[in-house]
Amino acid sequence: MNNASPLQPAQTQDAPAGTTLYGGVTNRRVTVRDLAKAKRNGERWAMLTAYDALTAGVFDEAGIPVLLVGDSAGNCHLGYETTVPVTMDQMVMMSAAVVRGTQRALIVADLPFGSYQESPAQAMHNAARLMKEAGVQAVKLEGGERSARTIELLVDAGIPVMAHIGLTPQSVHAFGGYPVQGRGDEAAHQLLRDAKAVQQAGAFAVVLEAVPAELAAQVTEHSAIPTVGIGGGPGTDAQVLVWTDFAGMTAGRVPKFVKQYADLRSTLARAAAEFATDVREGTFPGPEHSFS
Repeated sequence: MNNASPLQPAQTQDAPAGTTLYGGVTNRRVTVRDLAKAKRNGERWAMLTAYDALTAGVFDEAGIPVLLVGDSAGNCHLGYETTVPVTMDQMVMMSAAVVRGTQRALIVADLPFGSYQESPAQAMHNAARLMKEAGVQAVKLEGGERSARTIELLVDAGIPVMAHIGLTPQSVHAFGGYPVQGRGDEAAHQLLRDAKAVQQAGAFAVVLEAVPAELAAQVTEHSAIPTVGIGGGPGTDAQVLVWTDFAGMTAGRVPKFVKQYADLRSTLARAAAEFATDVREGTFPGPEHSFS
């Protein structure tokens, strides 16, 4: 692959020592300015998905600085095979719950399929819904060059936008699945053009999904905005995972890029089985669980 990049090198400057994000900001919500500062400082950060107040509150207390209300809820919570069926009303409901359950994390909400592709005006209407009705601080949308005009309109209107390039799950039917993106010279140069386009349009960060690690590192090196990897290797500024994948709630195989930090599915299954046994055998409820 040709190493020439259409991106301009990131601006660097000295910044105060110390942590901006994880364990840093504690008296207010994390902002896009904090993420920009972390990029300048070389500070890496984690992002997790969240779809309800309870789970979001746990991640917020753990210090995760950015939470994504992803349309991935379609796969892991709503029973859909893809993210495509997720609606705006569902995204507003879940996003509002995540906002209510948190105090510190920056909350980013996905614009679901069909909510922004028709026109920038459609995107503006639906992004405003997520900010006004749900209270999120930023939105995310998929696409590089094809979405640049929409990103620019939203940013000009005061709506922070996180971009998403590489493997874009809303395009699953066009891709014919979930293949790695950016392999080969032509595909790599397109990814670089996409990264440049969303940066110039004003996105405050860009997700790089399922791209070769070397290419993701190259984008990160030459990008002035934070890069968020999911299947992009270790060279990005941040990493995001779907929480049901990382916590071991997902049944069957998980993507190669997932590290499972717990086995909650087995834990819940054992607890449910124990509860059922106690009820069947009459040991629950006992005297300590009953009123007199």
